[in-house]
Amino acid sequence: MQVISAIEALRKTVRDWHKADLSVGFVPTMGNLHAGHLALLKEAARHCQQVVASIFVNPLQFDEERDLLAYPRTLEADIAQLESMNVDVLFTPTEASLYPHGREALTRVEVAGLGGILEGAARPGHFVGVTTVVTKLFNCVQPDLAVFGEKDFQQLLLIQRLVTDLNMPITLVGLATVREPNGLAMSSRNRRLSVEEREIAPLLYRELQAIRNAVLHENSDYTVLEQAAIERLTCQGFVPEYVAIRDANTLFAINNNTKNRVILAAARLGDTRLIDNLRV
Repeated sequence: MQVISAIEALRKTVRDWHKADLSVGFVPTMGNLHAGHLALLKEAARHCQQVVASIFVNPLQFDEERDLLAYPRTLEADIAQLESMNVDVLFTPTEASLYPHGREALTRVEVAGLGGILEGAARPGHFVGVTTVVTKLFNCVQPDLAVFGEKDFQQLLLIQRLVTDLNMPITLVGLATVREPNGLAMSSRNRRLSVEEREIAPLLYRELQAIRNAVLHENSDYTVLEQAAIERLTCQGFVPEYVAIRDANTLFAINNNTKNRVILAAARLGDTRLIDNLRV
């Protein structure tokens, strides 16, 4: 596996692949890799002949500086995992190369509407940071295909909109959430949970399952279902930010034309913020 930090060196490598008629798959990450990331890489390899992963802890998408500084950097362990997956290139750009004029004097990419609800409302500015860095990474890597996890469901929809609106020649693949045996959605943040919190954390997914069962049994009083889940999560030790049943294609409120639904939730448990979702 090559480890490349310079953008032009990466572009030359990808150009050579494309000249050889080799397809290129891409999985962007912030490192601190776990089995969920490895599943994304495996999916990229299933579709493409060459696979690029990136590791960049993107400062633009963090709400708080202390959260950015606390994000675990585990590059050596990450490289070992990527090599075991036969990844062809690890792209490790610097902040200076991606943001040459600094974080403030920066051209930003915003997905209107969809970027301002749910996670966008709970974390102002977060999605602008995500869509800006993803656009930059797509421009650096120039992949044929990119794989994202459905755990960050709203993020996946935003990037789908981004690719469509900016006419990017990239196929996006969404991969189902990878879960721990107890149902907890895999996340780098899970490592911050205490032993006691790890016992409680799977209850978030169980609440989504309970709502899903109620909806499938034709309980359409969504507001009542959402509020009851928030109350139960609070009693179990969470601090819920939202529980929402939405149109899975738009994340707007359910209406008579809605065919696919999704339940989304965000809640804090101690110092850790957890998100999850479940399709109906």
